[in-house]
Parts: sequence; C-alpha cells; structure tokens
Amino acid sequence: MKKSTLLNSDIAHLVSTLGHTDEYTICDAGLPIPQHVPRIDLALTHGVPGFLETVRVVLTESQIEGVIIAEEFASVSPECHVALLAEIKQEEERCGKSIAIQYLSHEAFKQRTHSSHAVIRTGECTPYANVILQAGVVF
Repeated sequence: MKKSTLLNSDIAHLVSTLGHTDEYTICDAGLPIPQHVPRIDLALTHGVPGFLETVRVVLTESQIEGVIIAEEFASVSPECHVALLAEIKQEEERCGKSIAIQYLSHEAFKQRTHSSHAVIRTGECTPYANVILQAGVVF
C-alpha cells in the first residue's frame, strides 16, 4: 500500500507520467471539460472534495514550476484566490523553487485546458476555483 498522502490511483498515475512542462488542471464542479481530455472526477456533492484541499494533496506528490489562473478568480472569489496563492507560496518554501503565476481570461483559460493531460474535477462550487498546474522537475 502507498505510504504517501495521495491515495487516488488515477491522480497518482497522472503525476507519475508527467514530463517537464506538461500541464494538468484542477477545477471546480462547473468548468467545462473538453471531451478528448481525460477526466478524473472526484466530485461527490457540493463542496466535497474542496478545491483547496485537492490542490494541497496533489502538491504533496507533484513538483510544479508554474500555475495558470483565470483573471476573474481574484475579483469574483477573492478569499479562495488568496488561499490558493498561499498554497502556492507554501509549496515554493517546501521545494525551494519559485513557481511562476500566469493569469489568463476565463475564456483563454478554458481553451488552455484542451492541452491538459487530465482534468481533476472537484465538488467545489466557488466561481473560478480552477488552476492549471505545470509540471516541474525535482532536480
């Protein structure tokens, strides 16, 4: 049995098969997911599991070097946006590397998900609680 925090086999497989700069998305319950992109659906009910707790657990297994966020997130859902930035800051401190943050319009963000290796759907119901993570390297 796995010893680390992440138990979901689909997410563990995703993380273990990513290469440098590959992208994947963690999203709220409402983000449209392109038909051709694999969906890892964690959503059970409204808010379960939450966006931030999913990001937190996934970051225990995944080295990232960049994140992409919709511009609208900061103004529409400021508390969740600030909390996501805090998670990114903590990850920078844990890994000793800086993580680039890029903002796109929500429409451009949705287009960018078309090149994600997978989309992890949470039960989050906070508007714009979505992030694209770009894989980094541990060396």
